[in-house]
Amino acid sequence: MTLLDPEEVVRVEGPWTHRDVAANGSRFHVAEMGSGPLVLLLHGFPTFWWTWRHALPVLAAAGFRAAAMDLRGYAGSDHPPRGYDPFTLSADVSGVIRSLGARDAVIVGHGWGGFLAWTAAVTHPEAVRAIAPISMPHPRRLRASLSRDPAQRRASSYAFGFQVPASPERDLLEDGAAEVGDILREWSATPSWPDDHTAATYRAGMLLLNTAHCALEYHRWALRSIPRPDGIRYANRMKTPIQAPVLHLQGGSDPTVLPSSAQGSEQYVAGPYQYTEFPGVGHFPHEESPEDVHAALLAWLARL
Repeated sequence: MTLLDPEEVVRVEGPWTHRDVAANGSRFHVAEMGSGPLVLLLHGFPTFWWTWRHALPVLAAAGFRAAAMDLRGYAGSDHPPRGYDPFTLSADVSGVIRSLGARDAVIVGHGWGGFLAWTAAVTHPEAVRAIAPISMPHPRRLRASLSRDPAQRRASSYAFGFQVPASPERDLLEDGAAEVGDILREWSATPSWPDDHTAATYRAGMLLLNTAHCALEYHRWALRSIPRPDGIRYANRMKTPIQAPVLHLQGGSDPTVLPSSAQGSEQYVAGPYQYTEFPGVGHFPHEESPEDVHAALLAWLARL
């Protein structure tokens, strides 16, 4: 597989516009297109903003201003040494919404982006019009599944391997970040995805300086904080019922976030809640089956 230039893939040309915005003391890269109500798109691991390349033009054509940001520590955004806890990360998200000139936004998030969508709806409700988490249960539901369900613990075993220092970064970057391609294939349930170009693009994104370390810090906080005061404070804060509308999307064959863990998240939602599961789809529904995800998303947005 031909390796791509990491700097070029971050700002790849397309129908979108690239810009940098300041928020929460850091600089964030955003790709955006369209005009209208803001829909902020948040990626997960091990991808970056480009994971929304299909969604950006679809949302723009439907009358929305779609903006896909690189999260802290990823791709074109700043890579500070700390701040990979959900309180800081959700403040990043609300700050980007304000820096884009919007009062609030619909937040669509995949994986860790979904985790931050759930979190921002509690910690910054004034900035959140609605949320659509993909492949991510409510944080308290995920916490319960990890503690009570051996199947979910086995599915999340990769995250336990990320807890040791240094060696996970080396493994992730070895041979041109070949492990990124392995993760994409293993977490997908669609044999035709990813193709070589998609895998090469995400591998290149991980090769940017310090991205591997920063990406792993998300997983490290999530597990190491469980017995600590900051983790307990977060878990208690997330008991707050979410008032915003929620569209919860889940791949029916996700091998890393089990549908049984996603189900039950509605107990933390006081507003309208819709759960949609895509049979035969893995951890990346918006890439494995973009047409189905876009149809569900646009129908839900039309009802807001």
